[in-house]
Amino acid sequence: MRFIIFVIDDQTEKAGADEMAAIDEFNDMLQTKNHWITAAGINHGAAATVLDNRGGAGIIQVGSLYDAAEHYSGFWLIEAAERDEALELAASGSKACNRKVELRPYLG
Repeated sequence: MRFIIFVIDDQTEKAGADEMAAIDEFNDMLQTKNHWITAAGINHGAAATVLDNRGGAGIIQVGSLYDAAEHYSGFWLIEAAERDEALELAASGSKACNRKVELRPYLG
């Protein structure tokens, strides 16, 4: 089964050196144990653009759909045998990056 782990942040600065080392170690573990699909950090929602071209509307909104202090600052796409394993991996990811995370299964 495939899952996405969103990193939830309330800061605009990047992770510190200790956090980055822990994230690298977590990433290495995911790769070694065949859970790794991909991962990345993403820019703050202020850098987002929301587009709605349904019916040719051509609407472009600068900024995120959501205006909140907390935002997604990164993600991991992982492979896990079952939800319980994905929950354990997400908990480890939260500890590694020192942030809250949100786990969601892929559809289909």
